[in-house]
Amino acid sequence: MIRRLLAAALLVLCAACGGGQSAAPTGSGGKAVTLGFSAWPGWFPWQVAQEKGFFAKNGVTVELKYFDSYTDSLTALATGNIDANSQTLNDTLASVSGGARQTVVLVNDNSTGNDQIIAKPGITSVAQLKGKTVAAEQGTVDHYLLLLALRKAGLKPSDITFKPLPTDAAAAAFKAGQVDAVGVFAPFTTTALELPGATAIATSKDFPGAIPDHLVVSRSLAADRPEVVQGLVKTWFDTLTWIGANKAEARTIMAGRAGVSEQAYADYDAGTTIFSLADNLEAFSSGSLEKQAKEIGAFLIQSGLADTSPPLDGLLDARFVQGVSS
Repeated sequence: MIRRLLAAALLVLCAACGGGQSAAPTGSGGKAVTLGFSAWPGWFPWQVAQEKGFFAKNGVTVELKYFDSYTDSLTALATGNIDANSQTLNDTLASVSGGARQTVVLVNDNSTGNDQIIAKPGITSVAQLKGKTVAAEQGTVDHYLLLLALRKAGLKPSDITFKPLPTDAAAAAFKAGQVDAVGVFAPFTTTALELPGATAIATSKDFPGAIPDHLVVSRSLAADRPEVVQGLVKTWFDTLTWIGANKAEARTIMAGRAGVSEQAYADYDAGTTIFSLADNLEAFSSGSLEKQAKEIGAFLIQSGLADTSPPLDGLLDARFVQGVSS
């Protein structure tokens, strides 16, 4: 039922997924860099950065590429079709396990409730998923959350019927009553919870620190054009400062990109904890990120999602957040 982590097959998928990507110049070979992001509250500030000109202010020319499919963004970075992407730590480890050379240069946020396992009426606990059908995007972050929740409840992956679907399709299938539960992240949680009586029976809030989200760049971009990476990281913190001073306008921009109402977007606030510069400096210097990476790698092996521990050498690069503060 559960095969290896998605990223182990990313290189095989290159031809299929690469066809949908743009042919913009990349960071290692031209002036512009292509930065990918997808539907997650902690990544929508990139839309603000683009609309308010913060990339140009920091001397970087960026093609900001929005992916309707999060999986496609992971594949695009792993196969070199983009230079940088916002993605979770566990999905980055998946790509590294599959042979991709990637580096984490920034912590965007920690998921503190916006990743959820949502069940139909009558199911009020993870233990009650035994024998039920649960949908999620295979090998990505909410599949990981589902496995964490099952283990905590004393269930094995084989105790459920897992239905692999892209996140948007999984939310729609659950709303239509085609599955008993679903693992989704905001804003797709809003779709799933439109099923009358549906409730979240487990969230990322139950697993503190398990789902950190990052700006991840190709190893070659960090090595060959560090000034570009520095500009991206500086842009992020400039954007957060602007958002803090212009909350209403920022929310309008981010809700528009998310395709939800401003009130719905406001409801996501508690479920995503944005990391400040001080938070970033602490995360990189304290060893907490490396500790999380080791724990996630071990869990992926124990759960049958990976064969070997992903190599951590070169995975974390603190110099860019340190460069902002210097």
